[in-house]
Amino acid sequence: MALPPSRKLRALIAYLVLAPHAVTRTRLCELLWDRPNDPRGELRWCLSKARALLDEPGCRRVQAAQDTVQLELHDCHVDVLAIEQAMRQGIGTVDVQRLGALASLFDGDFLDGLQLKSCPVFDSWMVAQRRRVRACQAAVLEHLAAGLPAGSEARHGCLDTWLRIAPFDRRAHALMLQSLNDLGRLREGEEHLAAATRAFEDEGLDWRPLRDAWRQLRLAPIVPVLPVVQTDAAVTDATTGQKDAQHDGTGAAPIDFPAAGCREKFGRASIAVMPFTDASADSGVRGGLGDGLAYDIITRLAKLRSLFVIAQGTVFALDQRRVGPEEAGRTLNVDYVVSGSLRRQAARIIVDVALVESRTARIVWAEAFDHTLEDAFATLDEIGNRIVASIDIEIESSERNRAILTPPNSLDAWSAHHRGLWHMYRFNQADNVLARQFFEMALRLDPTYSRAYAGLSFTYWQDAFQHWGERKAAMDQALKAAGDSVIADDRDPAAHWAMGRALWLRGNQDSSLAELQRAVDLSPNFALGHYTLGFVHCQSGDAQAAIGSADHSRHLSPFDPLMFGMLAVRALALVRLGRVEEAADWAVKAAMRPNAHVHILAIAAHCLAIADRVDEARGFLALIRKAQPAYRVGDFLAAFRLTPDAQALFKEAARRIGSV
Repeated sequence: MALPPSRKLRALIAYLVLAPHAVTRTRLCELLWDRPNDPRGELRWCLSKARALLDEPGCRRVQAAQDTVQLELHDCHVDVLAIEQAMRQGIGTVDVQRLGALASLFDGDFLDGLQLKSCPVFDSWMVAQRRRVRACQAAVLEHLAAGLPAGSEARHGCLDTWLRIAPFDRRAHALMLQSLNDLGRLREGEEHLAAATRAFEDEGLDWRPLRDAWRQLRLAPIVPVLPVVQTDAAVTDATTGQKDAQHDGTGAAPIDFPAAGCREKFGRASIAVMPFTDASADSGVRGGLGDGLAYDIITRLAKLRSLFVIAQGTVFALDQRRVGPEEAGRTLNVDYVVSGSLRRQAARIIVDVALVESRTARIVWAEAFDHTLEDAFATLDEIGNRIVASIDIEIESSERNRAILTPPNSLDAWSAHHRGLWHMYRFNQADNVLARQFFEMALRLDPTYSRAYAGLSFTYWQDAFQHWGERKAAMDQALKAAGDSVIADDRDPAAHWAMGRALWLRGNQDSSLAELQRAVDLSPNFALGHYTLGFVHCQSGDAQAAIGSADHSRHLSPFDPLMFGMLAVRALALVRLGRVEEAADWAVKAAMRPNAHVHILAIAAHCLAIADRVDEARGFLALIRKAQPAYRVGDFLAAFRLTPDAQALFKEAARRIGSV
């Protein structure tokens, strides 16, 4: 179709095409009309023109329902949507032919040439989309280059395009140097290296790995081998505070980025958190809410001890050079990059955030947080908590899924640990055994890996709690592995979480609570720490505190694999507080969660019986008998450490439904 002359109409159609859901008219007016006399009238005019352009006989593509608008595009091919679908599918799974077809879809910037006056919200959205599309193009070209024959002109052309859109991606430069070497174009290789060196120097970036890569290629002209580009990162590892900035004599310290990826070098996945764009701040002014939120997220992620976190100084320096988050992720060669924006509307603050896998441009997680702005710092603190906890659980889930597809003999310590987590979260005896084997593999590969010790402790804890073996031996092993985890890293919240659980098994409640409190003090965003505090309190501690801890853990990690436990904690605490109807409802929710084990089903059956919902209780009792025919209330009471009053309630409930 010929593009309509109205730029606002083109902008409106583009926004609606990419919107995943129906958009409110209010939102569209905010995007495209800066205080006109009649924004709704302007929108109606644009929508009428859009209908004339897009609607077909028998097919109304512009659909308006009440106060929302959306486009019906189920039978249409849209280039950006086709690209996004490939990213969601996993660009690494796409064959070379389709990669070539995808690469041909990129022709200039997204909405190339479209400029609107006095539409800052739309401009911010368009800039973000352009960066996103460019990141997708880089990912497509990287995987296409990998699939094309080495030394071919097609591969060389692909690399040339990749470098035009990502001029500081050192992997692209290293591959280009290899391509020129393979083609015997040595003079061009020297010229490329010289030009890249000048460009990197101008930006204060370290060019020496490129020089080393070229030298290594020239030493092996017959069988060219792409070297792993190694360099010491002149960034601060926020978990250690160590820094190594090297100066080039110009007065500025060049930013020296980890080139081979921090996963190999530091045994962890790496992440960069870019400053958040603050639409309410003056352009170029630093230190606003967006910068503060990014700094807070960086600090909190570092406290989790599970990721290599690029320091604030590096990401802020890149942002000042107007390097977008997608390009920054490739320049830093990190596994993940976080970016976002915030804006204030009247008494509300809206924060949009996305977690992206750098090399595939896959959006791992995205969310919008909309809060009242009574206290800016308290609101951002709450939003920061949610963001950090979500990043932690989403990366862990992504790494678990990646590890399960990796052949066991190819696993490193990091991947073996996450393979173990995948099995651990199945919550059955067979997978628990497999989880232990993978944690032990991780520890053979890295005896200092505190999280692998914590996972190993959890498998023994499960053996004792679920009576999957000799209980005393499992309790001893759980405590030993937890102790090894604390020795390996006393500042890892997971180590103290494992120790707290192991001490609870042995009946040391006060010591258990102290260790669990230490875990959440080290990292207030550690959802499992809050959950386990609630787990201990709900049985024989402070029942009201248990509800608070369980609710906070669910708030931090709303899709946690242990969600059934978080819900069950609330149910047990409510029973002790005499709120038996509520307890029954929460217990049923717990039992309906995936992987809820037999003890969770028992909580549901007995809470329902206590609430005089005997028929429902017997339905859950049938599920228990199907899973474990010999299971009785004595098995349940032996697993938990309930107060005498609570034990009496559960024994009476068991008598009523026949589970004594």
